[in-house]
Amino acid sequence: MHWPPWSSPSPPPKAENPVIDTSPSPPPSSWASSSIPTTWSAYLNPNVLLPTAILTSTILISTRLYRLYLRRIPRAATISPSFWHKRSLFGTVTSVGDGDGFRLFHTPGGRLAGWGWFPGRRIPHGKALKDKTISIRLAGIDAPEGAHFGRPTQPGAQEALEFLTAYIHKRRVRAYVYKKDQYERAVATVYVRRWGLRRDVGYQMLRRGLATVYEAKSGAEFGELEERYREVEGWARRKGRGIWAVKEGFESPREYKERMKGLEGKGNG
Repeated sequence: MHWPPWSSPSPPPKAENPVIDTSPSPPPSSWASSSIPTTWSAYLNPNVLLPTAILTSTILISTRLYRLYLRRIPRAATISPSFWHKRSLFGTVTSVGDGDGFRLFHTPGGRLAGWGWFPGRRIPHGKALKDKTISIRLAGIDAPEGAHFGRPTQPGAQEALEFLTAYIHKRRVRAYVYKKDQYERAVATVYVRRWGLRRDVGYQMLRRGLATVYEAKSGAEFGELEERYREVEGWARRKGRGIWAVKEGFESPREYKERMKGLEGKGNG
């Protein structure tokens, strides 16, 4: 202690030969430079490698699942070849064009994927549906021809159209697709839930006598249902249901189309 207390303390004695450190000081380290590994061994550390592998696998699997099950298909032309005879399409029927064809808005995943209730997952209407629906042709059956291509309506065509419209319009259906035809339609066996039961739409048309089994020289698709379809067609014929009520002068849709082509050929000649 210095004395007296009110006096100022004397400065410390100076060193005779002070030593000055002239070695360069290390540069200040930044957060980025200190956090980046400098060797490959750091990347091979299980604490780094395992989370990276899990994250990468999750992204790849999620992308694969989306492409297979949740990617919406807007038109028949965009259906992947891997779908034919192997996959099905779930969606809502937006319109019915004739007795064996309609348009489907594909809703992959259904309500579980948010369709119908989640924002951005609503089914459009009217003009907003343009280029967003798949044209479906019922496999294995042939309904009477409506008035198109300048041809008159075949007997039974209106009844077939009215039944199919009442049966599936605005309902959710599942279409097992087989191929794309010359009119860019997906040929498919279609199922719909009616009264809690899963119904084959084509089978129901045949059972009511509103269609015949599809007859073609080549390219007919039945999805292994041809025998079943022919059996129910025979039953409807014996019962005289629908188009089979005509006893004389009956003309099948295939015969009608061939006759119309013949008449058009004569007219052009």
